Amino acid sequence: MEDRTWQRIQKYTQLQGTSGQEANIAQAFRADLTPLVDEVSQNGLGGIFGVKNNQSTGPRVMFAAHMDEVGFMVKDILPAGTIQVVALGGWNPLAVSSQRFSLFTKNGVYPIVSASVSPHLLAKDQAITGLKIEDMIFDAGFVDREEAHEYGVRPGDFIVPDTQTTMLANQKRVVSKAWDNRFGLVTLLEALTQLQGVATPNTLIMGANTQEEVGLRSATAGVEQMRPDIYFAVDSSAADDNRGAQGHQGKLDQGTLLRVYDPTLVTPVRLKEFLLSVAEDNHIPYQYFLSQGGTDAGAAQKALQGVPSVALGVASRYIHTHETVWSIADFEAAQAFVVAIAKNLDQSNYELIMGK
Repeated sequence: MEDRTWQRIQKYTQLQGTSGQEANIAQAFRADLTPLVDEVSQNGLGGIFGVKNNQSTGPRVMFAAHMDEVGFMVKDILPAGTIQVVALGGWNPLAVSSQRFSLFTKNGVYPIVSASVSPHLLAKDQAITGLKIEDMIFDAGFVDREEAHEYGVRPGDFIVPDTQTTMLANQKRVVSKAWDNRFGLVTLLEALTQLQGVATPNTLIMGANTQEEVGLRSATAGVEQMRPDIYFAVDSSAADDNRGAQGHQGKLDQGTLLRVYDPTLVTPVRLKEFLLSVAEDNHIPYQYFLSQGGTDAGAAQKALQGVPSVALGVASRYIHTHETVWSIADFEAAQAFVVAIAKNLDQSNYELIMGK
């Protein structure tokens, strides 16, 4: 991995911004995107897209990541100065307690932790069952509600995981937060870097939506703004391979994902066949993936008069937590896949996909 790529990964995974609070990520992404494209556009929900123009005829091909990561929002401040929250995105409650976060307020950013119950306070053989996010407490050390108010804490403030991105011992895998979906941002920036000076047979649109984790909220706005002929969501999905079980989908080091089904989208058959041919012709390792969760592709396909859409990406362990473990080889395969698609999706292939 080149130093530039690793620095991009550290930069974007350590930036903090959950749904509705993507300003830090948007500012960095726009600055990095601008020199790689011919023009940059932004929509009312904060989605940012760069366009690489092509003088010849060809389809408008859109690749979109999303900027936001999962986090929390302040719901109420209790008399003891502790904080109740609502979740922004899906969390497993058992993965939340005793973790470091940052609390973003009008007066500044403060460290905060998710509370837990000390084993000394549990009755013998007592277990915590039925744990819910709405029952959880966050603690920034304020002595009471009044002090929290003095520091500017209010309902609607954001709470975002705080961790460091680290290369693991074998130099093949990384642990970070927010690989869902800073993976997509880094992948598209790296792809555009590789495509500098390359004339693609299409008008190439690459960028990122906002608020994906709270209901795919800005994907439709992005499609209506940029009006693509075909849409690729670039996202990270959940790996299920850490026990060595056979038959599970989403395995590290097995290549990029070809997501053929999720509850929001069935991949169009001719689009799937095109992607398979691109992967095989370019010797890009890939794996099929069926998911129980959706991506922005599910929202994008319903925009305009219907846009053929699919999600591409990688499988990563422990997504929607503080510490996601992911494979460098899978990241590199996904990046190569995006570049190869951009180089091969010409008018002829687009008409084949559309059955014209």
